Amino acid sequence: MLQMDSDKVCFIVVKMREYEEEDLIEEEEPKPREVDLAHEEEFEELDEHELADDPIKAELVAFIDQLPDEEQVELVSLAWLGRGDYEVEEWEDILKAAEERANKRTAQYLLGMPLLADYLEEGLDAFDLSCTDFDESRL
Repeated sequence: MLQMDSDKVCFIVVKMREYEEEDLIEEEEPKPREVDLAHEEEFEELDEHELADDPIKAELVAFIDQLPDEEQVELVSLAWLGRGDYEVEEWEDILKAAEERANKRTAQYLLGMPLLADYLEEGLDAFDLSCTDFDESRL
């Protein structure tokens, strides 16, 4: 049985969707460049966003990093469950496997997972939980 508050999972789902949407917008509107710019000029032309960490990603990393170790293990387990690596009946086995592989890079691991928001929602669904009524202000 899932022990962590599903609102925490839903917060991550919502923020991941924002992050993914932001990436799509950036990819759709590439910045035009002149091919004959000198190296220094190209560096100056870089968008500040390319040089700084993304604020949504930074917020996600901070949120995940501050979760207790047990909740980080459950988060990874939910993602694996939602990805189809395991069945809900194997929940204790999933937790054990995630705990054995736990390290201090949980946020980076999860954020590097394509379709993370979908996997987390699928994982919640396996426990008959949903983000439908999620209200970010409750956190």
